[in-house]
Amino acid sequence: MEFSLSEIATLVSGDVSGDPDLKITGVSEIQNGEPGTITFLGNPLYGKYLENTAASAVFVSEKNHLKGHNGIIVKSPQLAIAKTLSVYYPDREPPGIINAGVFIHHNANVGINVTIEPGAVIETGAQIGDRSWIGPNVFIGENTSIGLECKIFANATLYHNVVLGDHVIIHAGTVIGSDGYGYVSDSDQHVKIPQIGSVLIGDNVEIGANSAIDRATIGNTIIGDMCKLDNLVHIAHNVKIGRGCLITAQVGIAGSAEIGEFCTLAGQAGVVHHVKLGDRSIVAAKSGVTKSLPGNEVYSGYPARPIREQHKRNAIFSEVSKLRRKLDRLIQSQFKE
Repeated sequence: MEFSLSEIATLVSGDVSGDPDLKITGVSEIQNGEPGTITFLGNPLYGKYLENTAASAVFVSEKNHLKGHNGIIVKSPQLAIAKTLSVYYPDREPPGIINAGVFIHHNANVGINVTIEPGAVIETGAQIGDRSWIGPNVFIGENTSIGLECKIFANATLYHNVVLGDHVIIHAGTVIGSDGYGYVSDSDQHVKIPQIGSVLIGDNVEIGANSAIDRATIGNTIIGDMCKLDNLVHIAHNVKIGRGCLITAQVGIAGSAEIGEFCTLAGQAGVVHHVKLGDRSIVAAKSGVTKSLPGNEVYSGYPARPIREQHKRNAIFSEVSKLRRKLDRLIQSQFKE
């Protein structure tokens, strides 16, 4: 597959700098650039690789970054490379074949042009939307509904009564609809609370590998439209996550917490039960949300607080530590005298 630099610029709404007829055959990393490919400068830290990259062209946000290379000036080099990758390396169209070695209950409803790989199990009442792809050894439980053009990768498990919207991607090993962690203690006995609710997942959601989303005790655990969850994420029972949220690896959200729209939770952040996180919150890595926070703010630390306040506290702690060391040295010098 080959496109000219000007054709790529049209695709990404950018401006060509250099030879518009330059032929581009693919994409490469800036530090490992290959002739005939286009790369991108999305992070200033990678600017050191630009001068010597062997890539034939570069996406940049400023023309002066090109340093004599052919390139395309765009608002977001990272967005431009994403669009370009989708052209050079499009998703394979599923063949629309139900393979041998699949169990489909006679009361299940499978749509048009659905692909189901060997080892998959589709239980009674399950519904699979048109043009969806069900990977090897996937389990789809009773009365679970999967929308149009979904992709469920190998060994994923969807328990009963789970609902997926359209264009949902579930990566390998993820479990959706397992019981929430609900117990009540009585006379040193831990009595399990039946988990009879469901999980509702909106449209255009992607959930990474080996994640777990628990069903609600009563009602629904909800993942809003356009949410993107990384690998190894745990969402507990009755959590409600608004649309467009970005949740990265090893984040844990405890039961009945509510996350607003377009929030970002960085790696290993945690949210305790029954709190609310406002719209467009950003929670820094390894931070712990222990109380409700209003949103439109970057939060950091444990307990999580506005990051400016956290930085001030860190600075004060650092100064106190320095003063303590100075005091220790003064005391030691007096004893020596």
